[in-house]
Amino acid sequence: MRAVVYLVIGVIFGITMYKSEAASWFRIYEMFQFKSFHMYGIIGSALIVGALLIFLIKRFKLKSIYGERIVFMPKERSFSRYMFGGILFGLGWALAGACPGPMFTLIGAGYSPILVVIASAILGTYVYGLLKDKLPH
Repeated sequence: MRAVVYLVIGVIFGITMYKSEAASWFRIYEMFQFKSFHMYGIIGSALIVGALLIFLIKRFKLKSIYGERIVFMPKERSFSRYMFGGILFGLGWALAGACPGPMFTLIGAGYSPILVVIASAILGTYVYGLLKDKLPH
């Protein structure tokens, strides 16, 4: 049953990404050139909504739709770690024209070249899994 709920949420998320043009390579290109507020508005809105929801969940000790307690892990205090990760993520986003959410949205929209990006992301995740114990965390 949970899989169906997650599938429906994913489809709604994908439709929202596509209709808002958040999966558009052109919109992403505009954002990285600081030529348009469109993507910054979407990201900023998501940030505000997410922060508000986290505040409400913590304040009222809300539970998931399955009645389970929602637990937030404490943040790690490593600026350089997040800076390096953010730079890598941003470079990949700029090169591919999509971050993980829109990658799958683009498959649904029929853009088959994105399969190369998804395969590369999976390979990169696999390689990280192999090397994670040897990397400085």
